[in-house]
Amino acid sequence: MIARVVDAFYAAARRDPVIGPVFNRVIPEEHWPAHIATITDFWSSMLLGTGKYGGRPMPKHMAIPELSDAHFMRWLRLFRETVEALCPPEIAALFTERSERIGNSFRMNIAMRRGEDITRMGPLQRETDTAVWKPE
Repeated sequence: MIARVVDAFYAAARRDPVIGPVFNRVIPEEHWPAHIATITDFWSSMLLGTGKYGGRPMPKHMAIPELSDAHFMRWLRLFRETVEALCPPEIAALFTERSERIGNSFRMNIAMRRGEDITRMGPLQRETDTAVWKPE
């Protein structure tokens, strides 16, 4: 199930007008199979505790200067839509909760590294009536 989610999410993300250009610029075409395998291992470790992933994703994300709240909001929205379409509700909820924590952690760390004042930065909050995300 994790591999199906990762495959489906990245297929959508690469076509997306907001985050697609970032993914397609940062990850060359020939590196996509390895990236998909790495992210599948990441989610296996996050959800199942397999220990398959031993990387450090934060430095790679910090090296992308254009990452903004709009990118994180779109990532979270597409990810949530993907897991809700492919997973039973309890599994989708687990994926969503973890993705929200990861997205907010990355967002805060990147802002801190850029020298932004994070003391007033709230987590991204999901709107209750739509799949749209917005900063608090």
